[in-house]
Amino acid sequence: MIDGSYVALVTPFKNNEIDYTALENLIDFHLNNSTDGILFCGTTGESPALAGDEKEQLGRFGLQKINKSIPVMMGTGTNNLHHTISATTKAQQLGIDYALVITPYYNKPNQEGLYRFFSTVAENCDIPLVIYNVPGRTGVNINSDTTLRLAHHHKNIVGIKEASGNLVQLSQIVKDAPEGFSVLSGEDALNLPILSCGGNGIISVTANIVPQKLHDLVAFYKKGKIEDALTIHQELIRLNSVLFIDTNPIPVKEALHIMGLIEQEIRLPLYYLNEKNREILAEVLKSYNLVQEID
Repeated sequence: MIDGSYVALVTPFKNNEIDYTALENLIDFHLNNSTDGILFCGTTGESPALAGDEKEQLGRFGLQKINKSIPVMMGTGTNNLHHTISATTKAQQLGIDYALVITPYYNKPNQEGLYRFFSTVAENCDIPLVIYNVPGRTGVNINSDTTLRLAHHHKNIVGIKEASGNLVQLSQIVKDAPEGFSVLSGEDALNLPILSCGGNGIISVTANIVPQKLHDLVAFYKKGKIEDALTIHQELIRLNSVLFIDTNPIPVKEALHIMGLIEQEIRLPLYYLNEKNREILAEVLKSYNLVQEID
């Protein structure tokens, strides 16, 4: 079972290369602030802008640094079946704990196509797979029937990161999924509602900034301390919102730069915040005392 708070970690750059000094510091930041698992090479990690050898090197570095202290997930999905199987197999060979496989984007497959795509990946890879459903970015939604069909037919499809915003769909998955199948929030604004619908944990963008808060939110809820979880949920409303003032991960990388944790660098076709949004973001970070929180 996958649970707790996983961070969808940014990929820090310096001079158009992965900044491994900053990456090591980010990993330490999460290990020291109770993050339950780390996702490398997700959307927040700018996976479309990373070359295959960069992803492999990043994965090796992350595994060595984390040294099995917490689980490691890696984004391996693309809209190309062969490339997805190859990347997922590579993650398996590296020793990654879970592969996150996104619904194929741009192709816009029907539900049978989605079923057969994920089935083929599952049949060709032994690593535990987590489906990533984010129709706002891919243009296609994997519905509850297809998800449940996959979960029941393939033991190595072990969870779904749900970022559709559809709590009815998510609730149906929770209700009818096989034992041990994990339903994870992929939308920070809905972390607590998804937990209340039976979700097992979260994969969070906001955890890049306040990892202890996100860990505590999930932990409080799991312990039945609903009011404490609600307090954190309400406290983070403004921060969750501002981190999506522009396309993710533009704002969260800018926030980490303002906090002094990474260089101000992002890869095209993404581009930096405009001055107005940068000022709004900086003001929100100040209101949370985050600018001075980390040296």
